Amino acid sequence: MIRDFLTNIIKKKNPDFTLDKAVGIDLLLQLVFSKVFQRLRSLKLLLYFRFPEKLFLGKNVRFFNVNNIVLGKWVQLEDEVVVSALCKNKVTIGDNFKIGAFSRIIASTSFNNIGEHIHIGNNVGIGEYAYLGGGGGLTIGNDCIVGQYFSCHPENHNYEHRNELIRLQGVSRKGIVVGNNCWIGAKVTILDGVRIGNNCIIAAGAVVTKSMPANSIIGGVPAKVLKSRVPDMTLMN
Repeated sequence: MIRDFLTNIIKKKNPDFTLDKAVGIDLLLQLVFSKVFQRLRSLKLLLYFRFPEKLFLGKNVRFFNVNNIVLGKWVQLEDEVVVSALCKNKVTIGDNFKIGAFSRIIASTSFNNIGEHIHIGNNVGIGEYAYLGGGGGLTIGNDCIVGQYFSCHPENHNYEHRNELIRLQGVSRKGIVVGNNCWIGAKVTILDGVRIGNNCIIAAGAVVTKSMPANSIIGGVPAKVLKSRVPDMTLMN
């Protein structure tokens, strides 16, 4: 009965979900208790006159500039996650989003040149120790799955003047866009100005320094297109 009850609840956000037969009642009870505590932690947003809907928070999750943060339904922020919305627009997180422990969603760290925005679509999952910056703007599309240690840096330091300290030369910002339905491996880094098309796969450890077309398999340092996911029509003749 417990299995059926939990399965029906999870199916409300993921209709294709099936519970592995190897999962016993003891594990299910651990899951229930952990989710109850995560749900109770979300009530701390009431202190900011925010009313969280289907939000689940791990231990020591922190927010900055809560009024600039928009959260969808079934959002899960695991232990020690930080969400900082020091930006001109908003940090927007879609429905059915999960990010792993010790991750950072940081729109900006500079009060003299605050960031643009961070927008994350629906049905996105990101592993532990991610860093998502929003200096020049960051957009991640729907239905993306991302491994651990993912990092996005939509900002570059200027360095053209050799007789001046780099830290005093300011920054340039173009923004980063990741399309829908992308699979991004562990330890991938995406740098400023990059546009990743829909339906792409990025191999683990890649450093993406330039834009990539849709339906590409990408890898390397610096990253390049390794092959296309579009079927070769000549093989079908």
